[in-house]
Amino acid sequence: MTLTIDPTESGEARPAARLDADFYGFQSKLSAQELDSLRRIREFLELEVRPGADLHWEEARSPRHLVPAFAELGLYGPNIPEVRHFENSAVYRGWLALEIARVDPSTATFMGVHSGLAMNALFVGGSDEQRAEWLPAMSRGELLGAFGLTEPNHGSDTSKGLETTATRRTNADGGDEWVLNGAKRWIGNATFADMVVIWARDTADNQVKGFIVRQPAVGFTATKIERKQSLRAVENADIVLEDVVVPESDRLQRIDSFRDLSVILRLTRADVAWQAIGVGVGAYEAALAYAKTRVQFGKPIASFQLVQQKLSDSLADITASIAMCTRVSEMLDEDVQLDHHSAMAKAFVTRRMREVVARCRELLGGNGIQLDHGVARFFADAEALYTFEGTYDMNTLIVGRAITGIQAFV
Repeated sequence: MTLTIDPTESGEARPAARLDADFYGFQSKLSAQELDSLRRIREFLELEVRPGADLHWEEARSPRHLVPAFAELGLYGPNIPEVRHFENSAVYRGWLALEIARVDPSTATFMGVHSGLAMNALFVGGSDEQRAEWLPAMSRGELLGAFGLTEPNHGSDTSKGLETTATRRTNADGGDEWVLNGAKRWIGNATFADMVVIWARDTADNQVKGFIVRQPAVGFTATKIERKQSLRAVENADIVLEDVVVPESDRLQRIDSFRDLSVILRLTRADVAWQAIGVGVGAYEAALAYAKTRVQFGKPIASFQLVQQKLSDSLADITASIAMCTRVSEMLDEDVQLDHHSAMAKAFVTRRMREVVARCRELLGGNGIQLDHGVARFFADAEALYTFEGTYDMNTLIVGRAITGIQAFV
């Protein structure tokens, strides 16, 4: 056991507390099986993901060779009863997102698209036949998914402004099919996915509906977006749809409006909040390790008061964020979580994350902008998480609507 001198009047030597990012011990809420699963996943991430994370980020290349291993660890569809490895809580799934993001936010985002958005679109909106066809194979990593909602001209206002259209018609065999036309932007995984869930507005009733677009598809073009400075290892794409034909059997049968779609977004918005905590934790852990080894004026900079203040403030922000997200996840398990609950968490936590990564980059001085020292990647990636799954402004307005009863963004 390590000993430290507690600065009391007696100067008595006392056991040192183990300091980590879970400062208040929130993981005590997890079951033994959940804790064991997190331990195994953490070990894998440290051994297999962290060593290559900087290179993949620098080369803007997705580490797809890890897809089968992620499946073996049970990372795909952990909330979906028919494919999950064991029954678990939403709090566990939050910690899962945190653990992945604290090592590599790009990997966490890949997971959020495939497992969170695409698989949950099928889980929430798919028919029994669609779920049986896709979910088991996606949980095994044999088929990968993407989720196409955002458009070049519509991000925050997709509920009102969505331009991609779906027109129903009868084919030569007498069956029903849909013709999709439009464009999508910032669609993760779209360059290599086996299916892309495309959201389009029905030209007949003006409602938003979801469609499984199997790849490759005639008229479907996905072009990788280059020159990104955040989440570089995520392969985002611009999508163009020109008379893409989708059979009625590939329309998500339980989605009839944007309101149905919002159920999926509510689930993933909470996951992004947990990911944002992970980004802050990753930067904090790297800054703490650096502060203990970087020597200036003849001693480690961790001994300086201002450095300790930066670390303490960062850990406080992380702790407050964990507390909020833990409660939001508990509310999901209790089936009482609403849009404004996850929106408040996403807004609050990403704002705190931004401050944490900025402090940690500042603590490293010039070394904070170089990948080799463990903070720069988190500092850059934080900007993407701050923006997607609802910008800070939009999420605060969702909360404001709940408070006042007045919608301010139409």
